[in-house]
Amino acid sequence: MPLYKSIAITPETTAYIWKNSEDVETLFDAVSLNTTSKMRLEKMNALAHKKGYLGVRMLLQYIGYTDFDLLYDATGKPYLMPETGNGKKNHHPSPKQPHISISHSHEFSCICLSNEPVGIDLELKKSKIIQIAPRFMDTKHLEGLSEKEQIEKASVIWGIKESIFKIKSEKGISFPNHIFEEDFELSQGYCNATLNFNNQKELFKIHFYNLEDYIFVCALNY
Repeated sequence: MPLYKSIAITPETTAYIWKNSEDVETLFDAVSLNTTSKMRLEKMNALAHKKGYLGVRMLLQYIGYTDFDLLYDATGKPYLMPETGNGKKNHHPSPKQPHISISHSHEFSCICLSNEPVGIDLELKKSKIIQIAPRFMDTKHLEGLSEKEQIEKASVIWGIKESIFKIKSEKGISFPNHIFEEDFELSQGYCNATLNFNNQKELFKIHFYNLEDYIFVCALNY
């Protein structure tokens, strides 16, 4: 199917979402993959993982890139091959090149481009998250909510922490001990969060959205 949805999060930040309704063979035939990506795909056992991986490549092609433009640094963080002054791409990150973040979960794949560091997360809302919530968040934020609201809010909070971690990509960051979200109402669609790590404090603006049975979260540096 074509693009499922795009979300203009800020004037400089846009998320693109693909619903992986095609079968793996159709997706594979529709994208161009470099050798490394083909090898990674061959090692994947789960059908949903393969479709999510290929869905990301469909999105890249939709916005004018290909899998050959997507690179990863030493920590596994993705970035796009920058362009040189003559319009050709090179292999060195450039401040002028858009920042990119990637996520996929079951039915959906998503990429987000921004002119500033960005992290995204896409989560299927599951009741199990309430059971594991004490491992990654302050459960006081769930008090007084219905079970449905608890699942949704815990999913947002997990997405906040995952998105911030993707921006920083530093070893040793702990979700419960270093990333803190301000309390928020689900109806707001945004909140603030803080990373306290290595004697430094960083602030982040968080945007979150419902997407069918999923929660989509985007984090941006203040």
